[in-house]
Amino acid sequence: MEQIKSKAGDDLHRPLSGVRTGGLKDHALHLQTWSLLISLYTFEDFELQLGDPQLHRLPMLTRNCLLLFLWILLNAGSVSSLRPPSSPLGRSRTGREHARSSAGSARNGAAGFQRVKRGWVWNQFFVLEEYMGSDPQYVGKLHTDLDKGDSLVKYTLSGDGAGSIFTIDQTTGDIHALRSLDREEKPYYTLRAQAVDIDTNAPLEPESEFVIKVQDINDNEPKFLEGPYVASVPEMSPVGTYVTQVTATDADDPTYGNSARVVYSILHGQPYFSVDPKTGVIKTALPNMDREVKEEYQVLIQAKDMGGQLGGLAGTTVVNITLSDVNDNPPRFSKSFFHLRVPESSAVGSAIGRIKAHDLDIGRNAEVEYTIVPGDGGAMFDITTNEHNQEGIIILKRPLDYESKKAYTFKVEASNAHMDPRFQSFGAFKDTATVKINVLDVDEPPVFNKPSYVMDVYEDTPAGTIIGAVTAQDLDASSSPVRYSIDWRSDLDSYFDIDPVEGTISTNDLLDRENIAQHNVSVVATKLNSPVLTSRVAVTVHVLDINEFPPELASPYETFVCENARLGQVIQTFSAKDKDVPSAGQQFSFRTPKEDMKNKNFTIRDFGNNTAGIVTKRVGFRRRLQEIYFLPVVIEDNGYPPKSGTGTLTIRVCGCESDGSVLSCSAEAVFLPVGLSTGALVAILLCIVILLGIVVLYVSLRRQKKKETLMSSKEDIRDNVIHYDDEGGGEEDTHAFDMGTLRNPKVVKENLYRRDVKPEMKRSPKPPASQDSADIRDFIHQRLVEHDLDNSAPPYDSLATYAYEGEGSVAESLSSIESVPVDPEEDYDYLSDWGPRFKTLAGIFGEQSETPSDSTNTENTHG
Repeated sequence: MEQIKSKAGDDLHRPLSGVRTGGLKDHALHLQTWSLLISLYTFEDFELQLGDPQLHRLPMLTRNCLLLFLWILLNAGSVSSLRPPSSPLGRSRTGREHARSSAGSARNGAAGFQRVKRGWVWNQFFVLEEYMGSDPQYVGKLHTDLDKGDSLVKYTLSGDGAGSIFTIDQTTGDIHALRSLDREEKPYYTLRAQAVDIDTNAPLEPESEFVIKVQDINDNEPKFLEGPYVASVPEMSPVGTYVTQVTATDADDPTYGNSARVVYSILHGQPYFSVDPKTGVIKTALPNMDREVKEEYQVLIQAKDMGGQLGGLAGTTVVNITLSDVNDNPPRFSKSFFHLRVPESSAVGSAIGRIKAHDLDIGRNAEVEYTIVPGDGGAMFDITTNEHNQEGIIILKRPLDYESKKAYTFKVEASNAHMDPRFQSFGAFKDTATVKINVLDVDEPPVFNKPSYVMDVYEDTPAGTIIGAVTAQDLDASSSPVRYSIDWRSDLDSYFDIDPVEGTISTNDLLDRENIAQHNVSVVATKLNSPVLTSRVAVTVHVLDINEFPPELASPYETFVCENARLGQVIQTFSAKDKDVPSAGQQFSFRTPKEDMKNKNFTIRDFGNNTAGIVTKRVGFRRRLQEIYFLPVVIEDNGYPPKSGTGTLTIRVCGCESDGSVLSCSAEAVFLPVGLSTGALVAILLCIVILLGIVVLYVSLRRQKKKETLMSSKEDIRDNVIHYDDEGGGEEDTHAFDMGTLRNPKVVKENLYRRDVKPEMKRSPKPPASQDSADIRDFIHQRLVEHDLDNSAPPYDSLATYAYEGEGSVAESLSSIESVPVDPEEDYDYLSDWGPRFKTLAGIFGEQSETPSDSTNTENTHG
């Protein structure tokens, strides 16, 4: 059997190196046994050097051999089944079948046992990482049974790192690593080997694949990827309280040896904390650690590989641990007695002093609540907590008076706002201190007995009438006299005056409510012996309206009473109104006049709430006997001076059902509920008739006017207006011509411009129409009759030639185109810019400008 020479990296406990295992997948047990057997046979093939780490494993190999020997004895005759099958190409390679057979038999104690024929003698190789030798590192040797040592076989290598990392001796099959390898960079390399004829390069064996594994060494220390760590744990925690967990990773192979087995330990931080060597969990090691003694701890944790054994690599990290606060300390006053001095002039609600209880805790655990123990100062003072510095602020609840009380003494209690029940056994979490407040005397201004005054006065009150008074006094022990005055800025018109000694306010003039309904006056009180000490008070004077109008019924009440009315039945409720400005508490009273007290039918009942009711005084009424009753009522108000008025209530008798619903009343009564009398209905009907008459008259006049304006323009203006069929015309011109203008010459507008000449030329104003002009309609009809009777008159569409156009006559020119001297040099070219509608006119005036006429009289022909 050929030798497979390897370095110390080969592990005898691994599957056999150098045995082809193809075809043995279905015989796993046999394969394992076959590998052990071949390992036994090839023990002499390993070259073990002194100091090789594999030497200590020889006893394990010996035990394996003994177990194999016992197994063979128990399974005699089955060794032949362990022979590997033929090569993948279906042929076996003959080798030295009996080489070293005697030596092998002697070693294994199995007489007559023969080695198995084999082809390739290789499978996988191992190479140490981080090799630092000067020569290439020997990996292993490839060999085939066809290689007789005659140098006729050439070995080739391909795959991962072939040629760059790994090289093979083509003749001997020795594989070497050209450079140092790092398992953490690449743990294994897959290559392919081929044995070919050195002359023909023909394959002698099928190409086979094998693996070179980089055997790990302990070249990486554990690393903490998340350090440094920050953690916290409540103070006063018991031993074993979880703090945090640290984790270190080792890049070495965790499946081989102890290179990646990490053990944790504490280098600095004992005896306060401990760490679990396997999990890295940090826990408290001392009980009741107090934050107020020490708040922060720095713990140094080490992670060491090789299971913590000597020679292992180590890494460290820092864990910063803070003790979080718990409420384990009560508040304490720095002293048990506080002395304050407060002026008696201090305002109510102001802060008059501060005290503080200190708490060693922090945050919400240090929040302090202050309370005043019921006693001397409970009614005069209050205390609150300043949220920023936890001070107790003493606040004045009521005014201080040195003259009545000069000192106050009370106790203040300080306690935690948030208690922790775990520490109640430590004692009461509160403290008490005594506070004494001395009131200091201050020379104070006079004090009014009211914060403000309100006075009422009627607008007809005579000048000099006292309308009220104000009162102020000096509360100091000296008790200086007080003088009163009115601030002139609050009473610019001097409507009021005040007595400087008594403080009575009176009017200086008549007040007009319609001018000023309310006066706001400021009264000043001054100490006689100290004029600089003054106080003010606001006095509001309401000017009341005098009672000028008597009250009256709220509406013209007209009610009904049923013929079957009962005695004492309220048939109507009514109220009153007053034209005077209503004031607060205005009251009306209702009663029957004295002269009507003997009324046997109805009476008035005052309900006392500004309403009253009509009450029957007998049973049953007859409409045929009396249809209408009138009941007078006297209404009186409570104004100044009181006014009274009398109103009359109209009561109609109606037929009713037994339940009180009305059946029938008089015809006139039907309209009464809506408040319309007979006269009002007649007036409404008369107005409607008048309006209808106006509408009919307007429509008639409108139609007549429309007929007259629709007269044919040809008949009206045939004798004095030239009609053009190709210019203008149409409905627009016909409708635009208003015959009303001819019928009323007074509305003729002056200074109208003609359209048959240049716009720049202004025509002379027309003389005003004569006031005695005859109606143009008669004139037109007369001319029409004459024209109809004239047999020599030309037809409508014939030419009418006029030698002149009425110049010199009373009517002057009747031509629509005024005869004016034509300036031969007049330029009418601008007419061409007016558009197609003025094309004909532009042609006419254009010819005239080219051939000026010498005639003074122009003859116009119209067709």
